[in-house]
Amino acid sequence: MPAWESDALIVDAVRSPIGKKNGTLSHIRGDELSAQVVSGLLDRNGVDPSQIEDLQWGCVTQIEEQAWNIGRNVALTAGWPVSVCGTTVDRQCGSSMQTSFNAAAAVWSGQLDLVVSGGVEMMSRVPMGSNRGSMSELVHERYDIVMQGVSAEEIAKRWHLTREELDRIGYESHLRAARAIDEGRFEREIVPVELDVPAPDDDGAATSTLVRVRFAVDEAVRRETTLERMAALEPAFVPDGVVTAGNSSQIVDGSAALLVASERKASELSLEPRARFLAFGLAGVDPHLMLHGNPEACDRALAKAGLGWGDIDVIEVNEAFASVVAQFLADTGLRDRYEAGDVNPNGGGISLGHPLGATGARITATLVSELERRQARYGLACMCIGFGQAIAGVVERL
Repeated sequence: MPAWESDALIVDAVRSPIGKKNGTLSHIRGDELSAQVVSGLLDRNGVDPSQIEDLQWGCVTQIEEQAWNIGRNVALTAGWPVSVCGTTVDRQCGSSMQTSFNAAAAVWSGQLDLVVSGGVEMMSRVPMGSNRGSMSELVHERYDIVMQGVSAEEIAKRWHLTREELDRIGYESHLRAARAIDEGRFEREIVPVELDVPAPDDDGAATSTLVRVRFAVDEAVRRETTLERMAALEPAFVPDGVVTAGNSSQIVDGSAALLVASERKASELSLEPRARFLAFGLAGVDPHLMLHGNPEACDRALAKAGLGWGDIDVIEVNEAFASVVAQFLADTGLRDRYEAGDVNPNGGGISLGHPLGATGARITATLVSELERRQARYGLACMCIGFGQAIAGVVERL
């Protein structure tokens, strides 16, 4: 491993509960939700906000409420001193894993000592794609750019993945997430959120009266689903395809954050870190297939950390689509580890949801908590990224 200026210590990693589409969190702005999450992060570690040097914030759809550098706006909304800087990062689905990469790199190099990294996406309030991006014709001349769901179908076809296999992964995600909630596995990572929601009338319809609620449990998990119900769903992107709403990630709302510190600052503030970042890896792949770069990004991160798959105790693979998980398992030979519960042991994007700009920090928080639950040492989190990228990070529990 390289000799860093300092270890990049993960003092803490937290998240909001995930709200389903048009659910509880649809009644709060993303900057206000994030402000509660980052404030909760500092409060529970006894850190004065004036100590934070930068807030690195992931967000994909940077328009309307998520525009104007939401990273800076989160710090201002939280009431932190104006000395706390903030920036917003868009590496598509990998945005808040990239912010952790940025924070760790700044600490490793000695440029910063205390950084909050994370992200937000309020997909109910700011719909995916509403920023109406476009690509140069030069890109379209070189690559057949399609929507991600079509790429998920292409992966299923090229890796010979069946509908039954993908539905099984989707179903297992819901089972694992429901079990994790029931066993309290997410409690340490969740910062409960307070917000005003419309009060229901006697028939359950929303009224104009607002009531204050405390939201603390993920609400997108489909406990009632069955393999039979999933098998009855129509293909979502290709008429004769295998990718459905049931084996794809859910549109949700959420925010997550990490507190990353240098050894010097952790000692100065008497902080007790939970883990440390060891390495990150990036991969660029075919923009048409787009979603198949996880194994390569993981190999690069593991090589930088001086580790192999046999050293890794827990693995988080973002469940953008079940075909992405199945392709990852096929290429890495980790199918047995998935069946044993070492890969995505507590569900993922299919069950909990995939709040784009927040997911990287969310799966890192879940990874750290699971390493602690098992008293295990090494973990790895990875994510495929739109238009042909992937990112992975290796952490060590302390």
